[in-house]
Amino acid sequence: MVQIPESHIDLLTRPIVVTLVTVMPDGQPQATPVWADTIDGYVRVNTAAGRQKDKNLRERPMATVLAIDPENPMRWMEVRGKVVWESEGDDRAVIDKLARDYVGGDGYPWHNDADRRVTFHIEPTRVVTG
Repeated sequence: MVQIPESHIDLLTRPIVVTLVTVMPDGQPQATPVWADTIDGYVRVNTAAGRQKDKNLRERPMATVLAIDPENPMRWMEVRGKVVWESEGDDRAVIDKLARDYVGGDGYPWHNDADRRVTFHIEPTRVVTG
């Protein structure tokens, strides 16, 4: 697995909204701002099942995550990778953890009983930094 450099790992450990880019059925990119973190070298994102990014990641398990330092926009990191794991069932624990990191409080304040949460782990295959 390609390692995320220590010089830029903070872009995934600080509460910085990143851009998740997935691939649509027609091959076009689809970009979405998301919360993310890193665990065991993987980039981790969470979404509601059935959303376009969920469908794209299941059907075409590759993604790019772009993180830009809000204090210095010329400092950035692009992580290209493949989806190697997705959660089963309703994974609210990860979105609750991300919400505590990003907005504080006890967890994700916008839970909807109709939503089933899923988590994807993206294995870096290429990392570019600036």
